[in-house]
Amino acid sequence: MELTKAEEQIMQILWKLGKGFVKEIIEYLPEPKPAYNTVSTIVRILEKKGFVSHKAYGKTHEYYPLVTKREYTKNYMQRFVKNYFGDSFKEMVSFFARDREMSVSELEDIIKSINKEIKKQKREKNE
Repeated sequence: MELTKAEEQIMQILWKLGKGFVKEIIEYLPEPKPAYNTVSTIVRILEKKGFVSHKAYGKTHEYYPLVTKREYTKNYMQRFVKNYFGDSFKEMVSFFARDREMSVSELEDIIKSINKEIKKQKREKNE
């Protein structure tokens, strides 16, 4: 499930904090700060979507992520590659390389990472 821009902004803060009350979340938002009720509504939507949960302290709720940033990033990138690059990571990397958005050193770093992953997977396959 994808998040709206506002939902993602709240999740970024909760991932950073680990947990937080609405007032704390608002402190980390850029100016102009949204209204308390706006942030509270977004957090409750995130809870309905299964991204966060809460611990109640009387009428106050402390929210915490149920989905890790890594899990969300992985799912987001899989959808992104599927929707824009025909489900091919190769096509995505080629796109950025061709458009010269990536420097030579960035391309070399990617090649190193890929070679490292190839060696790892070969080792695991042979075990």
